[in-house]
Amino acid sequence: MPSALELVPEAKDELDPELLALPDPPRRERTLTVVVLALAAALALAMAFALRRDLAYAFASSTPASLGELRTASTETLTASENRLVRAEGMLGAAAGIRYERPFVDDTFRTLAVAGREDLWVDVRVPAGQESGRWEPPRAFTGRLVRFGGAGPRHRGLATAIERTTGSTVPGGAWLLVDGEDPESARWTTLLAAMFLGFAAWNAVAIARIVRKVR
Repeated sequence: MPSALELVPEAKDELDPELLALPDPPRRERTLTVVVLALAAALALAMAFALRRDLAYAFASSTPASLGELRTASTETLTASENRLVRAEGMLGAAAGIRYERPFVDDTFRTLAVAGREDLWVDVRVPAGQESGRWEPPRAFTGRLVRFGGAGPRHRGLATAIERTTGSTVPGGAWLLVDGEDPESARWTTLLAAMFLGFAAWNAVAIARIVRKVR
């Protein structure tokens, strides 16, 4: 009569019929899930990368650089102060400007070109109740200087809106001075960037768990 020790190897070689009856792992569905998570992570990283200039401005110096008269400010002077807090003076022309509003804000906004220039615009905020036919734009400004293509999330697409509304053309590489936007007011972008990075990290962890082999 065989001993119990002689039955162990034979028992190990036996396959459980119930295990054999189980369906194969859903490889196609798993691959699709990994692809979707990877795309979501890549999109989140791209959004965080798009905010890099806004993050740099949020922690820039709060001491404004002086541009002097905007009508005569040279390209070199503007380039040296790009994405910085600046102070300047100048007259704005209302001919090709636009007026727009933002959700949940009572004030209105106007974007006007500097008189005598087509490559330099100023975005000014008009307090609620002061918007009328007698409103005159200010002549002294303190705010963020950027190119239209590098404007923050609240001003993306502004050049297209100007061209569509007024029919005038905003030259490539044109400048935008956002009056009243100091570095401290842009620090909300750090929370937005952190959210995107956290979302990307969460997706990366989820992908690692899915592809990890179970021992």
